[in-house]
Amino acid sequence: MKQSLDRGVAATDVAMAAGETVSDLLLQMKEKALAATDASLKTAARAALNEDFKALRDQIASVTNNAEFNGVNLLKTGADGFTALANAEGTATLTVPAEVMALGSTTVTVALTQSIETLTKAQASLTAVNASIDNVSGALARLGTKSKALTTHLTFVGKLSDALESGVGNLVDADLAKESAKLQALQTKQQLGVQALSIANQTPQLVLSLFQ
Repeated sequence: MKQSLDRGVAATDVAMAAGETVSDLLLQMKEKALAATDASLKTAARAALNEDFKALRDQIASVTNNAEFNGVNLLKTGADGFTALANAEGTATLTVPAEVMALGSTTVTVALTQSIETLTKAQASLTAVNASIDNVSGALARLGTKSKALTTHLTFVGKLSDALESGVGNLVDADLAKESAKLQALQTKQQLGVQALSIANQTPQLVLSLFQ
């Protein structure tokens, strides 16, 4: 159970770190798209902005595809989320839903081929980037909530395990003390028995000595 929770915490933390990177990339893309909405922009300048924009766009694809921990990726296309065991019996679980941030997703609406090579495309891209920034912010908040829940439960499991170990230890100590007391009582009885037998053996000799 603890391993399952540890894996969930780590996978969620990786997703959050990658999501924050996506957010930073989108902010940089916004600057490029906003600059490209200037109708007076020269062709060469627009082309340079477009190349920067596309490079940032492609980095988002790379980040989301590689935001993986131990086989779990909460951000890539087709992600299923992650379910961690919440108790030793396996009857309770904690689930972290996927927060897909791949290009063209409902969160990052920037398309795989999005560009700002023309004024019209720059305006459309700016709209898509702004929507994506808001969506990613919401996704990060949800991941943060799930990460906190997993961490809190992991702490509880650790304390519960310590309490159980302490309780078992106390029971064992109590049983050992009880058995030790029984052993001491038995040894005392045996010693008294030996002494009584010794006295009994000596009594006839004492009686005979009186007639000598």
